[in-house]
Amino acid sequence: MIRGEKTGLRARHAEDVPLLHAELYDDVPGHARADTRPWVPWPAAHDESPYAVRPPGERDACFSVVELATGELAGEAVLWDVDLHNRGAHLGLALRPAFRGRGLGGEVVRLLCHYGFTVRGLHRLQLETLADNAAMIAAAKRNGFIREGVRRSAAWVHGEFLDELVLGLLADEWTPPAA
Repeated sequence: MIRGEKTGLRARHAEDVPLLHAELYDDVPGHARADTRPWVPWPAAHDESPYAVRPPGERDACFSVVELATGELAGEAVLWDVDLHNRGAHLGLALRPAFRGRGLGGEVVRLLCHYGFTVRGLHRLQLETLADNAAMIAAAKRNGFIREGVRRSAAWVHGEFLDELVLGLLADEWTPPAA
C-alpha cells in the first residue's frame, strides 16, 4: 500500500467492486461527469465493469483508495494510458459520495504523483477535468499541476457539451512530501 496521512492506495479487491460500481458507476449523471466513455448498463459482476479486478499492466494502474483511520473504501484512483516511451501518464480519481469534501482528493493526487514519478519513473503526469470541477482543479494545483489549456466543448455530459481543462506536472516541478 502507498500511504499518506489520511488515505492509502492499494490493489483493487473483488469485494471493492460492488460498492464502487453501485456508488460511482450506477450514478449515471456522476459517471457522465467523471468518465469520457458513455454509460452502458454493465452489472458489477461483468468483466466490462470499470471496477472489475484485472491484472496490472504496463499501460494502467488501478487502485482502491482507503481511508486509513477507518479502513473504509473511499474510492478509486488510476494512472492510465502510461506511455513508457515518452514517460508520461494521465491520472484520475473518484471518491464515494460520503468521502467527498473531506480533503482526501488532494492527498490522493499526491499519492498518484508519488507512484508515477518515484515508483514508475515517469517524467510527466496529466489530468483532464471538467472546467467546473473546482475540487479536482484545486487538488491538482495544490500538488503543483499547471493549467495548460482548455478543450472547448470537448466533453459530452448528460445532454450538453462542456469545456475540459488540461493540467500537467513534470517530475522536476513536483515536490515530494518530506519523509
